[in-house]
Parts: sequence; structure tokens; C-alpha cells
Amino acid sequence: MPSLFDRAETLLLSTDVDTKVEVSLQAAADWRENRLDLRRSREPLPIDAVRLPDRPEQVEPRQLRKRKLTSEQGRIALLHAVAHIEFSAIQLAWDHLYRFSGMPEPYYGDWLGVAEDEARHFRIIRERLRTLGADYGDLPAHGGLWGLAKETAYDVLARMALLPRFMEARGLDVTPGIMQRLEVSGDPESVACLQVILDEEVGHVALGSRWFRWECARRGLAPEPTYFDLVERHLRGQIRGPFNDELRRRAGFSDDELAKLRRLGQADDSHPE
Repeated sequence: MPSLFDRAETLLLSTDVDTKVEVSLQAAADWRENRLDLRRSREPLPIDAVRLPDRPEQVEPRQLRKRKLTSEQGRIALLHAVAHIEFSAIQLAWDHLYRFSGMPEPYYGDWLGVAEDEARHFRIIRERLRTLGADYGDLPAHGGLWGLAKETAYDVLARMALLPRFMEARGLDVTPGIMQRLEVSGDPESVACLQVILDEEVGHVALGSRWFRWECARRGLAPEPTYFDLVERHLRGQIRGPFNDELRRRAGFSDDELAKLRRLGQADDSHPE
């Protein structure tokens, strides 16, 4: 029987966008039919071995031009950025399950399910881009998500805290406002695409919360101070509000966590590095 980890390695070592999407969808179908197992033929390769497509060009966030959503080029730029986030999220979900051994079987199934969702999200946004005369790779993009994946490759606890529960949770905060602006700009088709993504991203962040707390329990750690210790270590100065309390609560954030995030966000805004 083929191994889920062999599929993961195939995907992570490929530079082809379509291959990464197709492997994600097929592997999820095979997993549901019990056609994959969890045998490892070797230890995970270092994360620096993971390959990325040649396009889009990866640049620093400050190098990305800001465009108004009232123009078609502005909407294309926004959708391209979303497509890049969703594509990066495919790789992230696969690396979550590939890199960390010794987790319960549901952990691996959960993140494979996320990879499938992210592949669908990427297809939705890419198709919308194509209807506007553009495609993924046409514009530069920043690599912040994957950069943090490399930084947290040492520990599943840090990975769960900082990718699903910090970086991806930010999408829960900002996406509703973006959708409102697109609605005002007369682009209901793009709003519908983002609604699909937002509805499912709540569950993805909730999985991060679940497995972060599971790993804290295994190590005898208190989740909330551990979370903020990791945020301070890796992402000091990057906490920004406003926060969508309703969606974050559904994704596993406590009221105490939300209150502290608001306090830290205000402090960071008042004292920029």
C-alpha cells in the first residue's frame, strides 16, 4: 500500500503548481478509501529541500504595489495575493503532516483534509483570476507564510501555534472587510469566492487550536502562556488588530487570549520597532 508520507514527499519536491493541486486532491480521495498508510520509508527531508514553483517571483512585502479595489487591476492584485496564500497553504498542510512524526493518526488525516480544501480554494481563486484575464504567477508575491514554516520546522508545537493560530487566523480578521470592499466595488463573483474560503478557514484554524492544545497537554504545558511565549519569540512586533472575536472564538481562541491579543496589538502599534 502506498504511504501518505511518500505522497507528501512527491508533492513537496515538485515545482509544478498543477502537480501539487492534483496530488492533494487524489491523496485525500485515496485516504478516505483506505488506500494510503502511515509507514515511513525514511526520515523527513530537511525543509530546505522543499521546492517552490519558479513563478510567482518572491519579494519582500514592502515591494508589493498597493492598488485600489475600485480598479480591475487592483482586484486582480488582491486575488493574486489570495491565490498565493491558498497555494502556500497547500504546501503548509502537507508539511505539517510530513515533518512531524509521532502524532496520532487523526492529526495526519486532519491536515490532509486541509490540503484538499486549500487545493479547492486555490482552484476557485485561480479560475476567477483567469476570467479577469490574469493567472497565478503573473504578479510577484511575498513568502511570509513559507518563511515562518521554515522557522518552525523544529517543533510541531511552534508550528501549530504560529501558522494556523497566528498567520492563518489573521485571515479571519481581514477577509470580511475585504469582502465588503469588493461588494461596494461591484464584484460579487470575487466575494462569493472569498466566502467559500472564509467559511472553511475557520475550521482550519480550529484544527491548529486542537492540535496545539493536544501537544501542550502531552508536554504538561499551559496553552495560553505557551502560545504567547512562542508569539513573542518568533513574531514580536507583528501583532495587529482589529480582531474578529466571533470567528476566532469559533476557531478555538479563548476570551482571555483575545483580550491579550488586543492589548499586545495596541502596544505594538504604539511602539513600532
